[in-house]
Amino acid sequence: MNTSANIVIIEDDETIRTLLKMLLARAGFTSVREADRGDAGLELVRRQKPDLVLLDLMLPGLDGLSICSRIRETPALAATRIIMLTAKSEDEDIVRGLALGADDYVTKPFSRSVLLARIQAVLRRPAPLAGMEPLDGLTLDEDSRTARLDGVDIPLTHAETRTLALLLSSPGRVHTRQRILDAVKGVEQAVTERTVDVQMVGLRRKLSPWSSHIETVRGIGYRLKS
Repeated sequence: MNTSANIVIIEDDETIRTLLKMLLARAGFTSVREADRGDAGLELVRRQKPDLVLLDLMLPGLDGLSICSRIRETPALAATRIIMLTAKSEDEDIVRGLALGADDYVTKPFSRSVLLARIQAVLRRPAPLAGMEPLDGLTLDEDSRTARLDGVDIPLTHAETRTLALLLSSPGRVHTRQRILDAVKGVEQAVTERTVDVQMVGLRRKLSPWSSHIETVRGIGYRLKS
């Protein structure tokens, strides 16, 4: 786990904030800041530009969904990951938060192991490739989930976007199927490594003939040939 990550907690419940700080400290995280209001939390995020935000949805001053939206609208915060802290009855808000760009969610009450696993998975994901240089005519816009190949827009699913971003982030590096799963899903999703292969078939079909850049490494995973 990357315990050097800079984390911001935005949570108005003091008991939960204290619990989160204790869990993170015990896991080895040393750079953790907190806010008990939404407006103050957003200002803290803008100043600190953290690697990860643990974000409650129901907050005074500014609600969590608004904070999520504003973070995603700020280019300087493109690399900031967001894990929403939600109640089990907030299914609609979970869907809205993920649509606004949150990376994952944890329902309250949460276990220590689940929270830390979610944090580990999110921090392993590749940073967005905003403003990347074209690779053989291909560029990727993660915000709109669109690849552009020789001037033609190619709509992608969320999973295809995450997978392509991971491959583009490190051409030549072999990515295991498990790492691709971590980049696409949370740790409790009902998916298998076979899902990656099925997903890759669809991605290659959309990117053909550029898909020849994506190489299957037998028994391991995939890599991007530059």
